[in-house]
Amino acid sequence: MSVPLPLPALTPDESAHSDRLVARICDAIEAAGGWISFERFMEMALYEPGLGYYSAGATKLGSDGDFVTAPEISPLFSRCLANQCVQVLDSIPGGAILELGAGSGVMAADVLSELDRQQKIPERYLILEVSADLRERQRALLQRRLPHLMDRIDWLDRLPDQFRGVLLANEVLDALPVQRFRIRGSLVNQLGVTWQLGRLDWSEVHAEPALEAVVREIELNLGEPFADGYTSEFNLRLQPWIAGIAAAMSEGVALFIDYGLPRRQFYSASRREGTMLCHFRHRFHDDPLVNVGVQDIGAWVDFTSVAEAGVAAGMSVAGYTTQAHFLIGNGIEQFLAPKEDDELASRLQQARQAMLLTLPGEMGERFKVIGLAKGVELPLRGFSVRDLAASL
Repeated sequence: MSVPLPLPALTPDESAHSDRLVARICDAIEAAGGWISFERFMEMALYEPGLGYYSAGATKLGSDGDFVTAPEISPLFSRCLANQCVQVLDSIPGGAILELGAGSGVMAADVLSELDRQQKIPERYLILEVSADLRERQRALLQRRLPHLMDRIDWLDRLPDQFRGVLLANEVLDALPVQRFRIRGSLVNQLGVTWQLGRLDWSEVHAEPALEAVVREIELNLGEPFADGYTSEFNLRLQPWIAGIAAAMSEGVALFIDYGLPRRQFYSASRREGTMLCHFRHRFHDDPLVNVGVQDIGAWVDFTSVAEAGVAAGMSVAGYTTQAHFLIGNGIEQFLAPKEDDELASRLQQARQAMLLTLPGEMGERFKVIGLAKGVELPLRGFSVRDLAASL
């Protein structure tokens, strides 16, 4: 595993911004009696109005931001997604596309561009975006690149009713606030955040009943108890969140792309420090209590929980696979086929981008794709090369 690089120093503006958010978090800690759950801390760090990482105005994505997502690496990713959308929408006349958390808007632009090229543009392309700042960035990008399609694009404040079509969520699940737990002997403790000696610090209390129950259930599924000191995460919000999506969808397929693992691998003995992953100016580390409000915070996804939540909400698992196999199933090779007017430099660049998206040591295996379907019984092409659903 690569070693995290030292973090760059904050600029004066970043430092002042972080101090303001930390002060607000301290107010929440004081109001709660000196301790808040990590879930509450993560929610404030990412989404506190005007101050949270995704609520403030700094650039998050791309070379000038803190991390790069697959759509930012290459349009190849979004063009493959478009192929999957075409297959589903061909079976749902009048269906739409709904993207959750559209980031910079690059994925929406590239998906729509490919659909436009194939003359398969849906009537509506909907974007559910919680950040007002990101909404404006998305709108500006789409207006610049696809002005002739703007009348088909709408931004939503909440999930629509009776949605029919394809829901896309790329790197959304990892940003849902999670609970953290630590095993102390035979006890399950809940990790939270307090203010000590002039800084934010970790503090443990006995886990609330809901968290303790899921940890014991995980141990039962694994066939052995966690070792003393074992630390990890669980997303208590995931099941109601997926249930909300299922309730909003009358017919369609939801595709979630993120870094993660099936439960048995997620909670392996070797992963005893958990899965927290923070990004700041393209450096990664595992300490969410620093650079608060100016760094991204995420946790790996337990895809078994995603599948269970979908089934509990009346959906079916349409497939689960690696990002590499999903892109291959959706014809990435057709986009790589050289054309007569392609310059050598362009072909080499595309080949490098494809390697970043598909190689095991890059994003190819670390990122997974899961499909949850409702009212659709269709062998999705993205899972045709290798479906790993049995591993869930």
